[in-house]
Amino acid sequence: MTTPGDGMPYAGGEKESLHASLDRHRDAVLWKLEGLDDEQLRRPMTPSGTNLLGLVKHLGSVEYGWFCTTFGREVEPLWFDPYTDEDMSVGPGETTAQIVDFYGRARAAADRVITELPLDALGKAPWRDHEVSLRWVLIHVIEDTVRHAGHMDIVRGLIDGGTGAYRPPSGGS
Repeated sequence: MTTPGDGMPYAGGEKESLHASLDRHRDAVLWKLEGLDDEQLRRPMTPSGTNLLGLVKHLGSVEYGWFCTTFGREVEPLWFDPYTDEDMSVGPGETTAQIVDFYGRARAAADRVITELPLDALGKAPWRDHEVSLRWVLIHVIEDTVRHAGHMDIVRGLIDGGTGAYRPPSGGS
């Protein structure tokens, strides 16, 4: 059962609730890009060079890695090394559409894994020395997405003052 307008299953099961939470934060990540031009999306706003588009690229890499690679599913050929800072930076030849579409494909691939496997399914990421459950991966990716959505909130605030965890409802209060 979901509540109209926010998609959250307030009386849903564990898997449905975790997946809905992940989707809510994924949508917040994309919302942080709305209304900005390409220069603003790429603008490094911290000494480390953090920018909005680089965070989206990283989150796409995270979704492919944790959901697909861990559970033996196909991952599209990556044009960057996900084990270096290349997944947090955007090169001059990479377009906003390319990064946003990449994130969308990673989300869709991850969603297939979430839909097809039970929460107690086990997988092993090549960068770990032990198995993890889908439940653990869902929680971990939610945590990572929320953390980076928070970074995006700060970066967006520095660019144009736009902050907030979720898009405000349309049509007034």
